[in-house]
Amino acid sequence: MGMTTQTTLTRDLVLVGGGHAHALMLRMWGMTPVQGVQVTLINPGPTAPYSGMLPGHIAGHYARDALEIDLVKLARFAGARVILGAADEIDAARKVIHVPGRGEIAYDVASLDVGLHARALHIPGFSEFGIGAKPLDAYADRWDAFLEQVKAGSKTGAVAVIGGGVAGCELALAMAHRLQGLGKVNCVTLIETNTKLASATPGADRILCDEMLRLGITVVSAVEVEEVTARAVKLRGYSEVASEFTVGTAGGFAHDWLAASDLEKDSQGFVQVDDQLLVPGRKDLFAVGDCAALMASPRPKAGVFAVRAAPVLYHNISAALTGGAMKPFRPQPDYLKLMSLGSKDAMAAKWGRCLALPKAQLWRWKDHIDQSFMRKFSEFPEMKAPGQIGPVAQGVQNDQMLCGGCGAKVAPGQLAAALTEMPTLKRTDVLQGAGDDAAVLEIGGQKQVLSVDHLRGFVADHGLMGRIAAVHALGDVWAMGAKPQSALLSVNLPRMTPEMQARAMREILDGVGEVVRSAGAEIVGGHSTMGAELTIGLTVTGLLEGAAITLAGAKAGDVLILTRPIGAGTVLAAEMQGKANGRDVAALYEFLARPQGDTAEILRSAHAMTDVTGFGLAGHLMAMCRASGVASEICLEDVPIYAGAEALAKAGHRSTIFDDNKLAAPVFGPESAKMALLHDPQTSGGFLAAVAAAEAEALIGELQTAGHKAAVIGRVTEGIPSITLT
Repeated sequence: MGMTTQTTLTRDLVLVGGGHAHALMLRMWGMTPVQGVQVTLINPGPTAPYSGMLPGHIAGHYARDALEIDLVKLARFAGARVILGAADEIDAARKVIHVPGRGEIAYDVASLDVGLHARALHIPGFSEFGIGAKPLDAYADRWDAFLEQVKAGSKTGAVAVIGGGVAGCELALAMAHRLQGLGKVNCVTLIETNTKLASATPGADRILCDEMLRLGITVVSAVEVEEVTARAVKLRGYSEVASEFTVGTAGGFAHDWLAASDLEKDSQGFVQVDDQLLVPGRKDLFAVGDCAALMASPRPKAGVFAVRAAPVLYHNISAALTGGAMKPFRPQPDYLKLMSLGSKDAMAAKWGRCLALPKAQLWRWKDHIDQSFMRKFSEFPEMKAPGQIGPVAQGVQNDQMLCGGCGAKVAPGQLAAALTEMPTLKRTDVLQGAGDDAAVLEIGGQKQVLSVDHLRGFVADHGLMGRIAAVHALGDVWAMGAKPQSALLSVNLPRMTPEMQARAMREILDGVGEVVRSAGAEIVGGHSTMGAELTIGLTVTGLLEGAAITLAGAKAGDVLILTRPIGAGTVLAAEMQGKANGRDVAALYEFLARPQGDTAEILRSAHAMTDVTGFGLAGHLMAMCRASGVASEICLEDVPIYAGAEALAKAGHRSTIFDDNKLAAPVFGPESAKMALLHDPQTSGGFLAAVAAAEAEALIGELQTAGHKAAVIGRVTEGIPSITLT
């Protein structure tokens, strides 16, 4: 997701869903992109599970992260932007995808790879008490939570699997193996409506039955499921089956929003595609994977076909974007089926027969294939940076990309030196100038605060970046104890066509507007330009009902409260290098995009307050100490940290402004990775407040009840301005 571009963007490619075909296609795109194309990936979460390793995870052979494709890292490699949200509508005539909470995302060319689900909604009670095997991540989450309940003794371990096909057998074996490891035996039941298991391969049923007998799995066949309850599966004409965890694997269903669309579909609601993977009647819309139905060569729903389709999808999407010739996708008539058997054993079949090889050897073969596939998304090839032309001046460094957000600020020392040369205030209606979070003006007896802030783009999701920029800019108003009044928007877009400019501006205005209006303010105008990269800034005003909360009011004996974790700059710097975990990045974005007006209102009685931004926690605390003429102590253990930040700091990741921040605000205490985060620049950071000690406990309780990760991190003491770790 490069923030800087010298090529004019002319086309929007939108990939809906992070399925196997899209993941492989993005990897190919990263190695050979089509210039001038903005690629957008829309997916509900930052990762996508690999179906081949799911049974191994359920059985306990793989950790959860071993089977998850990190879409954030993949998108960074591919130069794509990620929108984290679940699409719920497509309008192919208008060429837009709707994402709840994000509005419409427009495309020139799009592709669908959203898989299917196995919710079995036709069974009474299933939607409330059961879980489909697909989507895989939802099933894996519920299974992990169930295991914790079994370990704690609140569940007995009773499991029922509805559907005796290959998927049902494989998951029943995996769950029985895992429960056996917890001392729970004979507690898995496999329910099949037919008279026998549906392996479709001669000889396979015998192997499956032997393995199920070994693991104590009860097979109930030729029955009809009447209802699913919290503790049982009720069967017609059969005693009910005890179950605290009911999984549905019987068949796959198209997502409701696709089934309800006006696209060409088969009788089951899956999107039809021709041999070029194009939706009929659309030269700009593709579909692949389980959500697609191949008209020319129908095949069962299997991940292998999505994997084989990826190169053709990459070629044909490139052709659609450049006007080239497309080629057909011709799936193979059969494929190798490797099925895990609970323990580290497997069976294999092809061309209608089982392969006569040792089960342990087949497991190792399957594990090798699966691990090789996943390495494609953890070991990206090093891409060569553009070479320099001509000689290089002394002092030029190219070892780290310039950070986005507040990591791109001018260093505190240089900024302070420049500000000392500014003339003193002469207007009587300017009550407070440079040096605090915002200026304070008096107009007709009304006090107004005024501030400006802008951010260099660090995420190419324009709407999300707009939200974060707005929350960040309003932080100065909130920190002064004022209520937001108005905002002027300043936007610099990368070079793109007029149509793409309009799309980008709509996304930005939606994001900024939602935050500004929810704060009680209005966007009253702005300015826009085009340049090398995305930047979003806001000039904001607010109204004061009483005295402003400044940096200068902290008193010895006050308690220091921090309302949001630190470490954002480190996570963002690592993400730019493709080193941060996608889940950690997604969790960080959620924090950064959340408004903080309620936080400021709770802390209205603070003696001093500031929002922690580019100069880091230490830099902003030192500014408070200097303005108030006090010293401070921090208990490092009590400082909240964003997920992944400390590990990244320990690995040596630093924002580009880190060294300058450390020099400007030294901290006395032992060096450590967590101590380094005190100098980490924060974007949309929390508030640092000095409050009366008697009020601290009640304020923390109120903040935490409101959902804020607030903590007491230290205290204000007498002495020369300084920061000491305790």
